[in-house]
Amino acid sequence: SMARKIFGQESAVGKKLINPYLTLTVGAVYRDFPDNTLVSNVIYHAISEQENKTNWGNWNYSAFIRVDDAANLPTIEENFKEHFTNVLKEQFGAEGVAEWEAVGADLRFTPLPDVHFVSNVQFDNMPKANAQALHVLTAIAFVVLLIAGINFTNFSIALTPMRIRSINTQKVLGSSVGNIRRALVAESILISLAAYILAVGLVALFARSPLSALVSTDLGILSHKVVVGATALIALFTGLAAGIYPAFYMTSFPPALILKGSFGLSTRGRALRNALIGVQYFASFALIIGAGCMYLQNHFMQHAPLGYERDQIIIAELSDEGRAHPETFMNKMKSYAGVSGITRSEQILSSADSYMTWGRDYRGKQIDYVVIPVEASFLDVLGIPAIEGRTFRTEDALTRHGAYVFNERAKQEYGLELGTMIDSTQIVGFMPDVKFASFRNAVEPMAFYVWGKENWGNNSRYVYIRMKAGTDMRAAMEHVQSVLKELDPDYPFNVFFFDKVLQQLYEKERAVGSLITLFSAIAIFISMVGVFGLVVFDSEYKRKEIGIRKVFGSSTRQILVRFNRTYFKIVIVCFVAAAPVAYYGVSQWLTNFAYRTPIRWWIFALAFIAVTAITFFTVTFQNWRAANANPVDSLKSE
Repeated sequence: SMARKIFGQESAVGKKLINPYLTLTVGAVYRDFPDNTLVSNVIYHAISEQENKTNWGNWNYSAFIRVDDAANLPTIEENFKEHFTNVLKEQFGAEGVAEWEAVGADLRFTPLPDVHFVSNVQFDNMPKANAQALHVLTAIAFVVLLIAGINFTNFSIALTPMRIRSINTQKVLGSSVGNIRRALVAESILISLAAYILAVGLVALFARSPLSALVSTDLGILSHKVVVGATALIALFTGLAAGIYPAFYMTSFPPALILKGSFGLSTRGRALRNALIGVQYFASFALIIGAGCMYLQNHFMQHAPLGYERDQIIIAELSDEGRAHPETFMNKMKSYAGVSGITRSEQILSSADSYMTWGRDYRGKQIDYVVIPVEASFLDVLGIPAIEGRTFRTEDALTRHGAYVFNERAKQEYGLELGTMIDSTQIVGFMPDVKFASFRNAVEPMAFYVWGKENWGNNSRYVYIRMKAGTDMRAAMEHVQSVLKELDPDYPFNVFFFDKVLQQLYEKERAVGSLITLFSAIAIFISMVGVFGLVVFDSEYKRKEIGIRKVFGSSTRQILVRFNRTYFKIVIVCFVAAAPVAYYGVSQWLTNFAYRTPIRWWIFALAFIAVTAITFFTVTFQNWRAANANPVDSLKSE
């Protein structure tokens, strides 16, 4: 795809790619990797051995190692560590080894299938997925299947009085109980497989809808043949499991008992219905509470204070040409009427889980801290105050080694003092603990750094443009794009509002939260359909009881209260059982975040009120007709 994008339909082999620093000749074209791989469909080129050794930018490798036998992996890993320690000692001495050990760094081998779910490694650029979220979604999928199976069982049992005549007729005509049961189970399996075929069609439609953006994979049916086959087997098993009990149940009672209608009033019948509806209530409460707490956490991460002013900011990424002469672009932008401040940085705040870390000596002690090199005006433009000392000044960039402003966490952890030096660079101030990374991790020791005259690593590519309140942000964005295009017409500029940074940072959490909410809504809907079916079942079996109560003077209100009281008791019991389970599950999920919203009591209250209200209206609506019907109609057969 990359070859077609650059060279069209012509053969790419032998063609040259040229930029100001490098000329590459295309040696081969490879077939695109599928979406579910750890490598990307990009241009690959070999780095020379000399460049590999001398270029300070070559530090970001992901090493892939093929071993002859996975069983030997522990031994190979130990050999690697021993060799690495020896090389470290040869090049940097015992102090280098001690420094390596002090920062807690380690060599670790991870099997390729596990890399996708490993999240505790810094600077790992491999595509990642949250194993916990996958488990939650899988659990919800099985809960939906369980609820659907329970509903199928409920409705099958509810249809018993209407099907018993057919069953008895088959017995009279010579069918054995075994044959009847097999036919009923086969019917259940066919219904389940029909539902499976419908689900496959819905997935195909889902893949072509905007909702497909919620999942980061190809939803094409042919792309996941194993999954399609596995779910077909699950559908088969679900039909079998949901149909086998009703098949045995319907053929195990004396016809007279069922025809008379007393089966539904038996202790066994009531206990079965209450247990089945209880499972659905339990699932509904747990899912509502879980979805609500996930929404609150995602909202908290998007809107919680970060320690700096993030509104009205446009970020532009400069090209190599732009970084060579940044003042040209910045001066043009300063002349725009809506600009209130402009500055540069090597990184985008709150855009990642981890940032560049430096290890330095401070008063004979090794310290490690995150470093974000910035322009002198950065803290003032973003509204970050100094709580001790000062923020940066323009003259800091004119010194030989620049200046630091550390956060409060670094000051407390390392005992840093104002005016002291770290490798000839002065600490000029301390600031509050701004949330420079994601809310998944606690704030680390961190410093903003202004390069001095010895700016060997200065690479401030990101420009922060703060607009005045009331400025037309769309017009400002178009102006930024036009200025960048004027300076470097061929460069594909990346310009965006700062709000987009947080959206991308928590995109996975938001997508998972949306999926869980969607599946929870489906599960809750199926649960309420099941409740409605059981209410219909109950009201039909109790028509005679209702008629007798009407004859003896019971009002419609009293009858409705009696029916609602029964379901209200079930709701309370299920809520008491589900609330602790939901609380535990949400608590475990929140441990993924260093900063999290508290679990609000009103989420539990809202779940209880919502389910209770739906149940109340369902029970009242269905039983209203029975309670207002002429009792003669239900008692005339007695």
